[in-house]
Amino acid sequence: MKLISFETVAGSKRRQHLGALVEGDADSGLVIDLNAASHSLLLSQGLPTGVAAEKSNQLSPPSALGFIQGGAHSRELAEEAVSAALKSGAEQSASGAQIRFSPADVTHLPAISRPPLLRDFMSFEDHLLNVFPKLNRPIPDEWYRRPVYYKGNPSSIGAHRQEIEFPEYAEFLDLEFEFALVIGKAGVSIKEDDARSHIYGYTIYNDFSARAIQSAEMTVGLGPAKGKDFVGAHVLGPVLVTADEIPDPYALAMRGWVNGEQWTDGSSSAMNWRFEEMIAYASWNEQLQVGEVFGSGTVGNGSGAEQDKVLNPGDVIRLEMTTIGTLENRLVRNRPFIGSLEYPFKRNLGAR
Repeated sequence: MKLISFETVAGSKRRQHLGALVEGDADSGLVIDLNAASHSLLLSQGLPTGVAAEKSNQLSPPSALGFIQGGAHSRELAEEAVSAALKSGAEQSASGAQIRFSPADVTHLPAISRPPLLRDFMSFEDHLLNVFPKLNRPIPDEWYRRPVYYKGNPSSIGAHRQEIEFPEYAEFLDLEFEFALVIGKAGVSIKEDDARSHIYGYTIYNDFSARAIQSAEMTVGLGPAKGKDFVGAHVLGPVLVTADEIPDPYALAMRGWVNGEQWTDGSSSAMNWRFEEMIAYASWNEQLQVGEVFGSGTVGNGSGAEQDKVLNPGDVIRLEMTTIGTLENRLVRNRPFIGSLEYPFKRNLGAR
């Protein structure tokens, strides 16, 4: 199943939806609203209106996180509801809710909004081989010993086709083309052999980066922080593809373009650290929560830093992966560049 999160606007009211993409792609296909379709199915089975509404809201909520938390019961109802909706061809449920949507007519939301945690790893050696010589540093030996990661802000999630705004402290931006999973089953100290069963699904991840402030912050030994966590910087989309749709996650082409110029021609097959290893390491004496996002780290040539390139306002970035589709964003500058990496504190930052 390909889950697509979107928003509709009626007057001054905004409504969030979760649908199943059943035809075409995330920009021009057919989407079945899971809540409306589930409600319609339950009414057709003879459930009273209130009971049908309560059950559909519980098992087919409008958020991807809520749906994933519903587990197998939510998935079973959704599949039955989608099948019934396609068979009937109905545009609306008995309650008047719209069942069928074109994604071209709605506003896309992140593949998953407000996940409980975002962990971003470094699994592609090619990326490190491209970057570390530019920093005049060898790849740390520790990278070969464990799948290291940082934790990003779950409130800074962006969506397919969202315009990503330059933070005022960034003259230039960069992209990081990554592959991501969403955890579907919680656990502690998960064994590597069991880790695949904890994966709910996969999506594309563009980890936009403000390199200058990222570099400055990380000289202290912490971070990245402002370099990664500005509004909308962690883009997830265009859809969340359930794990059963991708039996081999390590055989997916990863191609990326900026303004029509191809920057990336890679593959998930080049991941030196696999998701199973990441899950085992992250859960080692630690609780993994349903809905957590794990990023793969940047595929080789999946960033401008590797190619001495930068992103400017107006640039359009397209990232494409087999089965998942194409994630696209345009960069904009709505606030002037302040010309300094220093936050305007009242105190003298140069004082010792």
